[in-house]
Amino acid sequence: MSAGRRAAGSSSTASTSPRRPAPPSDSSAPTAPENPPCCGSSRASSPRTPASSPWTATPSPVSAGRTVARRIAVVDQHAVTQVDLSVLDVVRLGRIPHRRAWSAPDRTDEDAVADALRRTGLTDRAGQSWHTLSGGERQRVQIARALAQQPRELLLDEPTNHLDIQHQLDLLALVAGLPVTSVVALHDLNLAAMFCDRITVMKSGRVVAGGTPAEVITEELIRDVYGVRAVVTPDGPDGRPSVRFLPRR
Repeated sequence: MSAGRRAAGSSSTASTSPRRPAPPSDSSAPTAPENPPCCGSSRASSPRTPASSPWTATPSPVSAGRTVARRIAVVDQHAVTQVDLSVLDVVRLGRIPHRRAWSAPDRTDEDAVADALRRTGLTDRAGQSWHTLSGGERQRVQIARALAQQPRELLLDEPTNHLDIQHQLDLLALVAGLPVTSVVALHDLNLAAMFCDRITVMKSGRVVAGGTPAEVITEELIRDVYGVRAVVTPDGPDGRPSVRFLPRR
C-alpha cells in the first residue's frame, strides 16, 4: 500500500575503472586492429595497445550500491543494536551513502541530520540513548535516519507493527506529510484508507486490486481477499472509506 506526495525524479551515474599502464614496446608484439571494440571507441590504436583490451567502463558494486542508497531509503519493522548509540548517532548513519570511507561529516551532512531531526520532532532527543526509547520513538528515529539519506523514495515495512493507536496515527501522519514518495506495507485497511493516496492489494503474492482507497476498499474485495464480512461506508476523513468488520456467522 502506498502513500505518496510527489513524483520521484530520476538519476544516473557513470564510473570508470582505472586504466592500467601500457606494456613496454616490443617489436615482436602483434599490431592492434585499426578500430578495436573497446568501450565503444572507434579511435585508431597505437602499435603499443594490445589487440584485446580488458579495460572496460564497468560500475563497481560499491558505486552502484551507493547510488541506490542515495535514492531509496528503507525502514524495517524492527531495528536492534547492542551498541550504546544516541539518537543523533543513529540518524547520522543515514549520511553514509554520501560520504567516502573514513571521511568525517561535513556541513552538508550535519545540515541534513539536523533537518531530519526537526522534521520528525526529535531535535530535543538527539542526545538520548537509543535503548531508552519506546517502540514508537524508535520508529521515528529510523524515519529520521532514512530522511537524512535525502532519498527520493521511502520504503516502510509495517511501520505501525506493535505500536499503540496513538503512535500508529502519529507515525503515518508524519510519513504522509514527508516530501518524498512513500511505499508502505500495511495490514490495517482503515489506516491504509486514511493515509494512502493509492492502494495495492495482494493475495498469495499476486496483485488483485489497485487504485484509490474508494476504488479498492469494498465489501466485495474484503470478502474475496480476506474471507470475512464487512460494512464499508464513506465515513473516513474527506469521505474516505471506513471499514467495520462483522463477526462470522
